[in-house]
Amino acid sequence: MSTDIHYTRLLQAITHDFRTISILVVGDLMLDRYLWGEVSRISPEAPVPVVRLNRVSENPGAAANVAMNLVRLGVQCRLAGFVGQDTDGAKLKEIVTAAGIDATAIWPLSDHPTITKTRIIGGHQQMLRLDLEDTRPPGEADRSQFVERLLRMLDTPPIPGAVILSDYGKGALGNATCQAIIQAARARNLPVVVDPKGVDYSRYHGATTLTPNRRELAEAVPWPYADLAGLLGQGERMIQSLGLDFLTVTLSELGIALLEPGTAPRRIPAMAKEVYDVSGAGDTVVATLTVGLAAGLSRMEALHLANLAAGVVVGKVGTTPITYPEILAALSTDAAMGESDKICDRNRALTRVTAWREMGNKIVFTNGCFDLLHAGHVTYLEKARRLGQRLIIGLNTDASVRRLKGDSRPVINENDRARVLAAMASIDMVVLFDDDTPLNLIKTLRPHVLAKGADYTLEQVVGYREVLEWGGECVLIPLVEGKSSSRIVEHIKHP
Repeated sequence: MSTDIHYTRLLQAITHDFRTISILVVGDLMLDRYLWGEVSRISPEAPVPVVRLNRVSENPGAAANVAMNLVRLGVQCRLAGFVGQDTDGAKLKEIVTAAGIDATAIWPLSDHPTITKTRIIGGHQQMLRLDLEDTRPPGEADRSQFVERLLRMLDTPPIPGAVILSDYGKGALGNATCQAIIQAARARNLPVVVDPKGVDYSRYHGATTLTPNRRELAEAVPWPYADLAGLLGQGERMIQSLGLDFLTVTLSELGIALLEPGTAPRRIPAMAKEVYDVSGAGDTVVATLTVGLAAGLSRMEALHLANLAAGVVVGKVGTTPITYPEILAALSTDAAMGESDKICDRNRALTRVTAWREMGNKIVFTNGCFDLLHAGHVTYLEKARRLGQRLIIGLNTDASVRRLKGDSRPVINENDRARVLAAMASIDMVVLFDDDTPLNLIKTLRPHVLAKGADYTLEQVVGYREVLEWGGECVLIPLVEGKSSSRIVEHIKHP
């Protein structure tokens, strides 16, 4: 478990605090319509698949999907935005009201249609999307009355604990509207979380945080998308120029980055096991992050919850909000699986190390049998962990231990030894190896730091020369006097 994440506090927030919070969501409103069917042939009229329609579903999209995520988490929510005076607008209001969302601030426009996205799904594959929209901003009379209503809501019970601006670039959130809401909310000490759009972020000046994805940030800065380290550096400069408290950058399969003034970026790895559809994942992140902040969670705790929630929704087809049972189950699984998930085979270890390296993490490697784990081991591993951001343990298999120490060892089998090591907070990964030495594993993972006990000389450390060749270093760590597994075994045999 990360020292930044306290599962008891997260559980308290989900099961109790969320139900006491109200959030105001302002932004572009959409109706997502799905035409579900099956594909079994190609049309004789043109080289296109024929989708046999089975059913139609309609879900709130954009800012309305953010609101749906909130109420499904047990949070009270008010939703504000524009729709047309049409059947799609009426349908959208009907759906969100039935879900328990306060829709009294949804403003009808006579000269705009309700933004509607119609997706045709064949099996699990999206075949086509049809968009109906008019992205002109509302007229000044509509806009000013809309903002006046929003400002009154900030002081009308239930008083919001935070404000979300969900900008999809469809005209609802112009500069004047954004600044009026941000300034009023911050004057009341309310967090303002913005899901931004476009390349000009100046209209979000003074918000608490923005949540761009990697490509959106690259376009707004601008900076090359491929240079992640440089891009995050530009994001840090944006915090100061826009007067933000911090910046949240979603990185798809690389997780989420938290940028704060004066500190190195912190990263949370992605949680999704299998991705079917990323539609609405950003809405889930901004909703869960915001309610986490409103509940008093730390930034890392709130982002950890948001990351868990996003991992759930991308495993489903369509724009589907997170639900209370799903986030609770994801949190419980995360807490329970955190230890065993650290135990990796070589291929999985390499994939994870590659991601860590791209995150800028300094990777430390050490190895051993770790039979009958004792205080000397614990102290040694804690010191090794301080040499970088990630500590990998190369663990001898039972067969390897027997070849090194004789048929009476190990006392503890390899699976149990791995599980005990994985339970330690200082350790990020455990990889079993069957060779007599960890050299092949070291050459595969290419750590920045190779750590070994000070009972060795540098020249005796397996992998020492190889690590130096790729620019790494080898560190010898002093051992705790009088602590060894062999002594424990002898004491058991001859007490």
